[in-house]
Amino acid sequence: MADTPVFARAAVAAPHSLAADAGRAILAEGGNAIEAMVAMAATIAVVYPHMNSIGGDGFWLVREPGGRVRAIEACGFAGARATIERYRALGFDAIPPRGPLAALTVPGAIGGWAAALGMAKALGGRMTLPALLSDAIRHAREGCAVSASEGRDEAKEIDLTKQAPGFVETYYFDGKRPAGGETRKAPALADTLEQLARAGLDDFYRGDVGREIAADCERIGSPVTREDLVNFRAAAREPLSTAIKGATLYNCPPPTQGLASLIILGLFDRLEARSAGSFEHLHGLVEATKRAFRIRDQVVTDFDRLTHDPARYLTPAWLDREAATISMTRAAPFPMPPDKGDTVWMGAIDGDGLAVSYIQSIYWEYGSGCVLPRTGVLMQNRGVSFSLDPAAKNPLQPGRRPFHTLNPPLAAFDDGRVCVYGAMGGDGQPQFQAQIFTRWARFGQSLADAVDAPRFLLGKTWGSANLSLKLESRVDDGVARRLEEVGQIVERRPQPYADEFGHCGMAVKHPKGHVEAVHDPRSDGGGAGL
Repeated sequence: MADTPVFARAAVAAPHSLAADAGRAILAEGGNAIEAMVAMAATIAVVYPHMNSIGGDGFWLVREPGGRVRAIEACGFAGARATIERYRALGFDAIPPRGPLAALTVPGAIGGWAAALGMAKALGGRMTLPALLSDAIRHAREGCAVSASEGRDEAKEIDLTKQAPGFVETYYFDGKRPAGGETRKAPALADTLEQLARAGLDDFYRGDVGREIAADCERIGSPVTREDLVNFRAAAREPLSTAIKGATLYNCPPPTQGLASLIILGLFDRLEARSAGSFEHLHGLVEATKRAFRIRDQVVTDFDRLTHDPARYLTPAWLDREAATISMTRAAPFPMPPDKGDTVWMGAIDGDGLAVSYIQSIYWEYGSGCVLPRTGVLMQNRGVSFSLDPAAKNPLQPGRRPFHTLNPPLAAFDDGRVCVYGAMGGDGQPQFQAQIFTRWARFGQSLADAVDAPRFLLGKTWGSANLSLKLESRVDDGVARRLEEVGQIVERRPQPYADEFGHCGMAVKHPKGHVEAVHDPRSDGGGAGL
């Protein structure tokens, strides 16, 4: 049994302890949960660069003390020079995963911080930007230890990654991959964060920092232009929601896969399962995942180009019909296409009950691999999710937002509890979210035990070309055999805890005011609070 940290009134959860410390410090100074999250987002971008960067995207889900839930989409669109014709003329049948041509979308995360801080101010927030960015600036300027996670996580497509402009110079030591514990500084990134603290976050797009980013993008051959940066704004969205027994679940709308996360939990709520980690638990979630991904791949695209209403798949009638197709004695076929991703999820809940679920990412580990020399910005490679087929669901077009695996969930319970939770891991995100949430909310495990418990991952993943159901080694042998007997293609992993199965976190505010917060033993963080 793992212990769940409990705090009297406010708490944060993050995959790196320095990010959690930054959020806790803001709460201690009287900042609200949104302000704490901005401090955490800035810090995690410095100390966890293999997972995220200010050159990536972010999505926010915010529940106000009165119960209103709001979403912020901080997703950059494809640059003006990112056309199918250009990539085809260069001889590509698919968008390259690394290098300047992979750095084809505007970084949206900073725009999301700005929009969130506008929301924070309307809710009484008064923290200054220099105060919120101070920890991130200090860690970038003075240096911080390379995390254990980064030290053991060698980027896939490593040869291409090392060829990306600025990558080796920034992240390697004397041309060698760093080990966990070595100290690394980021002076150019520190300068950029200091400029943003002085001039405001808008400078990233329409000021001096924006000019430097655009100049470097042009120099290395990225399709992102100065005009693209100037035209970017984060967007406020109405969240998607669905009801389960005793709670209402929320997530972000397209272009995220929040729809899939909600469908999985909506379907599983209708299935019979009596205990956490049982065959019925795992098989039910696997079968719900197959159906959710089928709908996701038909529906999810740029918000402005939707041809289906996502909410139709979250109605009780639709979920009832779909749940009735799930067999507990036979596995359905699984033709899901591949995906992968690296991300951070973080949560914050303050003393007033303001709750934030936030996710920030560069897509693959180290994104495009391109580090812009004047600003130290690591550019994401989210644009590889576009297709060079004009007839595809998500074709490459200038100004179009890419499909996003990112999705930050939140749950409001009928008894007054509010839970923010989430995971990293590309296509694994909805699966990992469902596993930790059902263990806690349906089966009564503690937050710590729910996050610690062994997990599964359905589908292709790094280094694997098959569509197997992957299980951590701690999954019960009898459960694994029953999964095979009903037709699941099971592949056991030797590790008891593996990064492949996500870094998850949860925080819960209880009606009496106390807060529980945990983060994954597979990560380098935890919960912190007041």
